[in-house]
Amino acid sequence: MEKELEVLYEDNHIIVVNKPQNIPIQADKSEDEDMLTIVKNYIKEKENKPGNVFVGLVHRLDRPTGGVMVFAKTSKAASRLSEQFSTDDVHKIYFAVVVGTPKVKSGRLVHYLKKDLRENKVAIVPQFTEGAKRAELTYEVLETKNGYSLVKINLITGRSHQARVQMKSLGTPIYGDVKYGGENMPKAYLNLYAVQLLFDHPTTKERMRFIVYPPEDKSMWKLFDLEKYLTVARID
Repeated sequence: MEKELEVLYEDNHIIVVNKPQNIPIQADKSEDEDMLTIVKNYIKEKENKPGNVFVGLVHRLDRPTGGVMVFAKTSKAASRLSEQFSTDDVHKIYFAVVVGTPKVKSGRLVHYLKKDLRENKVAIVPQFTEGAKRAELTYEVLETKNGYSLVKINLITGRSHQARVQMKSLGTPIYGDVKYGGENMPKAYLNLYAVQLLFDHPTTKERMRFIVYPPEDKSMWKLFDLEKYLTVARID
């Protein structure tokens, strides 16, 4: 896997990669290879570093979700990036293929979510429920074809399973999402991908934008002209 790591950008402070789907971000009870270890091993081998290699995890993608991620290579970069991700300074754009079409073609969703750690499942709950976290996103339907819709999602917060749960709340679950889509949902790759990440470099302060494409050979992505809509996805 280290040899297959798709590196989009790297310098002494950060490394930006395209995370494959169905790989955990960090080691868990599955003991499957995880992104943090993959990136550490890549840096260790490339830079011929002895001992432990520092890689800072500053944001997350759910295991079944792929797409662009940035990791910090120094503690200072990790601190500054983490601070950005806790504010609105970072733009995270996702594409999703959903089943059906939302009645309102674009809008803002605000819910309160609570995660059941034992079941690894998130539910929408009343605002003042103990442990509930505010989740906010905006969405826009880009195209509908053959009963499926390509949706652009801007995650304003970054809660676990957020896009999956909030799109389900509209009656349009993400294609391939068996966990939230119901028992009739086909078992396929989750059609949710982090296609764009926009942030400030932690040391140069340069505004950086990275765009990746979902795997068009997987599931329903091939229905749509992704190149056309990735231009639409740009945010300044």
